[in-house]
Amino acid sequence: MLSDSSLKPAASSTSVCACWLLLIFLFLFLLLSGYKVDPGAAAGSAERSRREEEEEKRQRLLKMKACVLVLALSLVLTVCVARSPYQTVLQHSRIRGRTQGPNVCAMLQVKDSGKKYFTNCKQWYHRKICSKPTVIVYECCPGYEKISGEKGCPAALPLVNIFNTLKVVGADTTQMYTERALMREEIEGPGSFTFFAPSNEAWAALPAEILDALVSNVNIELLNALHYHMVNQRLTSEELKHGSVFTSMYQDSTVHINHYKNGIITVNCARLIKPDQHATNGIVHVVDRVITATSSDLQTLIEIEDDLETLRTAMAAAGFNTMLELEGEDQYTIFAPTNEAFGKIPEETLKRILGDPVALKDLLNYHILKHIHCAESIVSGTPMETLQGSVLEVGCNGEEMTLNGKAIVSQKDKLGTNGVIHYINELLIPDSAKTLLELAEGSAVTTAAKLFVDAGLSSRLTGSEALTMLAPLNEAFKGSPTMTPDLRKLLTNHILRDQLSSKSLYHGQELETLGGLKLRVFVYRNNLCIENSCIAAHDKVGRFASMFTVDKVLVPPMGTIMDVLKADNRFSMLVGAIQTAGMTELLNQQGALTFFAPTDAAFREMPQAELNRLLRNSQQLSNVLRLHMGNGMLVSGGISSHVRLPSLQGEKLELNMRNYTAHVNKVPVVEADLMATNGVVHAVNSIIKSLPAKVDREQADGPSTQMRSAASFRVDSRSFRNDDLFQKVLKSHSSRGMKKSQ
Repeated sequence: MLSDSSLKPAASSTSVCACWLLLIFLFLFLLLSGYKVDPGAAAGSAERSRREEEEEKRQRLLKMKACVLVLALSLVLTVCVARSPYQTVLQHSRIRGRTQGPNVCAMLQVKDSGKKYFTNCKQWYHRKICSKPTVIVYECCPGYEKISGEKGCPAALPLVNIFNTLKVVGADTTQMYTERALMREEIEGPGSFTFFAPSNEAWAALPAEILDALVSNVNIELLNALHYHMVNQRLTSEELKHGSVFTSMYQDSTVHINHYKNGIITVNCARLIKPDQHATNGIVHVVDRVITATSSDLQTLIEIEDDLETLRTAMAAAGFNTMLELEGEDQYTIFAPTNEAFGKIPEETLKRILGDPVALKDLLNYHILKHIHCAESIVSGTPMETLQGSVLEVGCNGEEMTLNGKAIVSQKDKLGTNGVIHYINELLIPDSAKTLLELAEGSAVTTAAKLFVDAGLSSRLTGSEALTMLAPLNEAFKGSPTMTPDLRKLLTNHILRDQLSSKSLYHGQELETLGGLKLRVFVYRNNLCIENSCIAAHDKVGRFASMFTVDKVLVPPMGTIMDVLKADNRFSMLVGAIQTAGMTELLNQQGALTFFAPTDAAFREMPQAELNRLLRNSQQLSNVLRLHMGNGMLVSGGISSHVRLPSLQGEKLELNMRNYTAHVNKVPVVEADLMATNGVVHAVNSIIKSLPAKVDREQADGPSTQMRSAASFRVDSRSFRNDDLFQKVLKSHSSRGMKKSQ
């Protein structure tokens, strides 16, 4: 779906287009009128001939340049006549409705609702508006009507004055109120007006006390309200540019226009539901609500609202008052937390943020969008950047406006002269204002967060120390782990000294933990891993510390590969084999090996006689074991499809991942990532064998064929001519013609 973010005014305005056109015409004039040479001025016929040739070449060059300029002119004209977003979706609706006849527009109507929308292509295929299913309805496009007995909407609507047009477009209530307010003569008479006419439903939706106040004083209140819906000039949808402001006919108060990329146009946040209904003395745009005048900026609106007292205090402390008082090109959307929203936050957390200027500024900026977004402009969840730099997903669910998928907007569209305010009943705290513990508690690592607290690490995770936490996903833990001294020590090694970014990590880097260990970084084509655990989500950057979400509980290396094998009873036969082959020193020395270690079950799988022969032949045994050892560190997170790892034996091991299980030369790994200081051990229950040699295509097909001679082609032709199809070709008319030409 197209983004609902605001449409910036087009860079190429009408005046810019005019300038470009003028320049291009000037160049054309100079090119076509310049460089003229009088051949008669030459002394002799030879000289005249030469000059004529030069002139001909020059004219050809001028024509080529003229063609290029004409193409440029076409491009400029295309840009200048570019459609507005509304016209684009209207055209799409026309295309979708043409099967029903001429001038029929297809619209999406929200089920169990009267709301209808012209749509773009993606909305059409999704068939949803604000997460609600829609049905297709067909109506006459703006400016057309049906004729009994004919298909579609072949007739143009009769062009009448604004008063009568209100009746034609179904704004009967507005027409009635204009007559009560003695405006009929005005909108029937001469002039050129734009009338943003509230629909019948819009008047019915007004609170009873407001409607009573209007109709009880028709000569002042109702008259003023209707005049505020009028502009003393004709404004089509093309001229209703995003961010434009027009003076209304009520005490020169202004109306605020927004024209969004999804084709929705609003005036004072009321959606135009039937735009461009032309009249003899102007134009009517039917809107979905009665609009009211606004003369206050956002700061003033916040200052006079009792329910925003806490927000007002916070903004004053952060120095935001001046920014929200400024009027000009900047238009803001503020999701204003009410006093209730602030009251839901733990007192200690709120006190910490309000007392930290940096966190407070980030908190407030996270509630402000750079552009104005009225509620009616939102038809689907759309990510929008805040002043803080993070993204909020602004969406809708039926009539409710949502933030990050939650229906927390309690009041919509409080319009100011420099933006709009939506009240929310829940405070939005960005990651940049959170402690490390708060980052963990608000993510998919709540099990780890609880364990860190149980391990007595709360003070580290809530303080101002620069740290990075490696937080395993909830599914990385089996059941509910019980806190033990070993687990406490392990969790301490999940916290790194210094605040890091995963983007700055590099292969072979060592990271120091609070427990004093050094953890290694491994960078693979498909993953970034720290020891056996790989990063599973984007970094979360808090106020002082960062959090890396990882896929496994990190297990630091506690010894060499030989130490790991000796400590595991499954490898008792392997340990003996290593000693027999004289490879103990290799697996104890410093290095980086990947050992696919056969368990006792793997050895027992071999025929006894074959096993005995192998164990008696140290050279052969060494060769077999070296095939199980890869040169370099490869944890399971670095294995993807078709990874090749050179073995110490010389052949390359073929690795891939199938059904979340690593395989090496088609042998599954039964337990991965037993970390060692000089490598990693992966347990296998079968002896790894060399794969059959792959024969490339050239070897399989024989030596490459040399270029054949013409004679050989003739032989092939003769053999091909025995084919029935070739005989038919020979008898064809074109084939007979070829023979004659030969």
